[in-house]
Amino acid sequence: MPRFNIAERLIDPRSPDRRPRRAAYALPTLFTAGNLLLGFLAIMESFRGAMDFALNIPEATRHFELAAIYIGISVFVDGLDGRIARMTNTVSEFGRELDSLADVISFGIAPGVLAFTWGVQFVDWTILPDPNMSVQLQRGTYFVTFLYLLCGASRLARFNISVNPVPKNPGRPDRKYFVGLPIPAAAGMVAAVVYALDSQPIRIWYAAVLWMALIGLLAFLMVCTWRYRSFKDFNLLSPRSFKSVITLGSFIYLLTNFSQPVLLALATVYVASGILVRLAGVLGRKSSPAAQKPEPQVG
Repeated sequence: MPRFNIAERLIDPRSPDRRPRRAAYALPTLFTAGNLLLGFLAIMESFRGAMDFALNIPEATRHFELAAIYIGISVFVDGLDGRIARMTNTVSEFGRELDSLADVISFGIAPGVLAFTWGVQFVDWTILPDPNMSVQLQRGTYFVTFLYLLCGASRLARFNISVNPVPKNPGRPDRKYFVGLPIPAAAGMVAAVVYALDSQPIRIWYAAVLWMALIGLLAFLMVCTWRYRSFKDFNLLSPRSFKSVITLGSFIYLLTNFSQPVLLALATVYVASGILVRLAGVLGRKSSPAAQKPEPQVG
């Protein structure tokens, strides 16, 4: 049975160089537009949640939950547009730039707004004994959320101009890696935490400080040069083994029935993977005999 090839089906028969039909270029663009729409909706829901919660309107936290869900769906949609462009051979400079601009909105501004409105805005800073400390902490929250956006935008700019970037700790040559934490994964971590905690805004000041520490860590990981698996070598059209079908079915069941802990665990494991791999590499070099400097010979 011949293998289905979507790129061949989209070839324009009138094109001498076998270019895809013009309508084929709209397919990945539609997914990018959907990504942008979800980011816009997440921002709007964060604003509505903040206003309703301040007015003690019932079900106000539902807006924060929707914002987190929209960001999570946007992460999934963003992973499809690039794959579809490569599968259909419709990769273009316009699509790449549009995707980056959409990512700034959906994975930079939207998570930043959600992180601030949900995790900082309703904290009672007046209970701190030192008023000056209260003011400094409030100013710090603005800076950290802006830093997240700045690092995310910088990462996207670096990704656009990089050609075959190599992480500081290269991995296996047969696998593909990101240099630093991809911005969709950082946004997914923010959304997963909000969703797992039932979207109840943070009210305690030290919990807000820990939340801002996580946001700052995500900002650093986005601009670092540590490696993260990209999974771009995963082919959606390749045949699936019996074990992979069981694994996929189990994952769908767990995601359907235990979505909060499962999504939080997935986001945490991926974010932590780059840190653990980097630490393992550093400790491995220090403990390796080849890495130890030879003692000077006397005589």
